[in-house]
Amino acid sequence: MSNILNPIELTSALIKCRSITPISAGSIDLIISYLEPMGFKCKKIDFGQGDEKVENLYARFGSLEPNICFAGHVDVVPTGDVQSWSIDPFGGEIKKGKIWGRGAADMKSGIAAFIAAVSEFIEMNKNLKDYGSVSFIITSDEEGKAINGTKKVVEWLMNKSEKISGCIVGEPTNVNQIGDTIKIGRRGSFTGSLIVKGIQGHVGYPNLAENPINSLLKMLEPFAKIYLDKGTSEFQPSSVMITTIDVNNEASNVIPGEVKAKFNIRFNTLHSVASLQCMLKNQFDAITKNYEFDYFCNAEPFLTSDEELKSTLQNAITKVVNVNPEKSTTGGTSDARFITKLCPVIEFGLVGKTMHKIDENVEVDDIMKLTSIYNKFLHNYFRVEKND
Repeated sequence: MSNILNPIELTSALIKCRSITPISAGSIDLIISYLEPMGFKCKKIDFGQGDEKVENLYARFGSLEPNICFAGHVDVVPTGDVQSWSIDPFGGEIKKGKIWGRGAADMKSGIAAFIAAVSEFIEMNKNLKDYGSVSFIITSDEEGKAINGTKKVVEWLMNKSEKISGCIVGEPTNVNQIGDTIKIGRRGSFTGSLIVKGIQGHVGYPNLAENPINSLLKMLEPFAKIYLDKGTSEFQPSSVMITTIDVNNEASNVIPGEVKAKFNIRFNTLHSVASLQCMLKNQFDAITKNYEFDYFCNAEPFLTSDEELKSTLQNAITKVVNVNPEKSTTGGTSDARFITKLCPVIEFGLVGKTMHKIDENVEVDDIMKLTSIYNKFLHNYFRVEKND
């Protein structure tokens, strides 16, 4: 009996799982039910407690190296107003040449495509175990806090001395058509929280008060330029965005006693967490010492330098869809930021135009093309002839 899977049917089945982050809603168990008959050793790895509990999966076929990995997340963002959808967001409906539902683009179809591609590759290459391995990292904690998902799975794998040679994350990287963009790195993300203190008082007697807003505006003035640098050959300029300024003052005749602001810096390899912290402290101290500053960094910039991994994927894309992909580091963050600590990592999946939107959908034909690209990549990576 053939174990080759249909990526469209699998995508639909996954969409029907209401896996709003961080709940897997049976989607990981569903994936295991497909992988185990293929010969995968599946290990569910749960982290967190109560409402914070996250189900994760590491599955491996074979024991030898190289071990090529595919990674993704089954969790999705909330639907928003369900009445605004023209279809059931968890129906996995196929119509007009598209598959519809929350997670169709981001990224259940990507998961279905790489599982289907691997199923065909294993079926066509029964001796794979003799020259390498294929593995999967699947989490249900990418769209949320991302604390108990891939980050901890990577730590678990490193503690187990599990070797992975390279990884493809199936995020929707393409802008306009399948194959136009692969992500070879990402900028870091640094979020700052600033509280500036003053002295509350009457607006008519400013000499008896100290307005913290005046200090805050001076402290944040350099942020109006948006960019911290001119970028590098691989990265966009580092950018800073003020996301909120809060005074909590409803009275127009009262000078507030404090003001709060938050901002986010997307930074390239010209900066580090330490250098940003030092820059901001010097900048703030030059205005006032009467402030509190806190920050967290949930992603540092990375760049994948594994040329073989990049060229192997690029060649597969060109062979299947006749497109030469752009090597990009743009966009936000993904779980690739954790996997890069374990092995070289590239992101490549579907077109992401509808991700997180009402009536999220992807082209059925694109899922089939993506499956073929992943399959061709495996043949190229393991240097196995494929009859096209």
